Amino acid sequence: MSALRLKKPAAYVLLSLGLVLMAAPFLWMALSSFKTKPELAASPPVWIPTEWTLANFRELLKLLDLPRYFLNSTIVATLVTVCNLLFCSMLGYALAKLNFAGRNKLFGLVLGALMVPGNLMLLPLFVLMSKMQLIDSYAGLVLPFAAGAFGVFLMRQFMLSVPDELLEAARLDGAGEWYIFWRIVMPLVKPALATLAILTFLQSWNNFVWPLIATNDPDKYTLPVALATFATDPNRANGSSGVLMAGSFLVVLPVLFVFAALQRHFTQGIATAGLK
Repeated sequence: MSALRLKKPAAYVLLSLGLVLMAAPFLWMALSSFKTKPELAASPPVWIPTEWTLANFRELLKLLDLPRYFLNSTIVATLVTVCNLLFCSMLGYALAKLNFAGRNKLFGLVLGALMVPGNLMLLPLFVLMSKMQLIDSYAGLVLPFAAGAFGVFLMRQFMLSVPDELLEAARLDGAGEWYIFWRIVMPLVKPALATLAILTFLQSWNNFVWPLIATNDPDKYTLPVALATFATDPNRANGSSGVLMAGSFLVVLPVLFVFAALQRHFTQGIATAGLK
């Protein structure tokens, strides 16, 4: 009992240290966005601002068309999330509850796609989008990510937990597959849908490499690309770390709100996915 009592406080201390290490960069970014220039250049560094200011945010709005880029990111992330919820659910239902030739082989392809690094697909995706003349368009930013292998796997594993007897009873009553899918299965997998929505939205919102490759028109930039382009332009950023910190803070803030609002569903979906 004494050894167990010692292990628990030690585990709490280690977990607390890990939390501090993970949260420290974000806290530094958030606090630095409210600092004055002398405090940003102070040595040793000043963690908590002595004089809170919004000057960095005002300067950022003056130098960067933030509402346009925020709208671009919102449109792309929302469309990608909706498409994944629809298509991954449909394919997950087919793989979990319908018997058809080649079902296991198709699921094997989904598992194989999970093992392919995403960066390997950038070149063929760019060539494909170029041939379809979708570069510099919302469609070019959304279509390559409209359905992900992880989403299909997650929905398939979760839908396996839906009792087959319930679906058979609905079929005996004359219900079609579309009715069963929309009215019976989908309401039962809401935790998985919430989990997939959060993961997809966060990934799409933070996506940097593909929007950077697929957009040449600054008006189609998403927030991460616009901020990175702004940071590397000496004529605009002018080495102002406070402005860059304010921009990074605004990029991360919506993600935190989404996760905080839906984290209960996220935890429930992750905990129950794969149970049968």
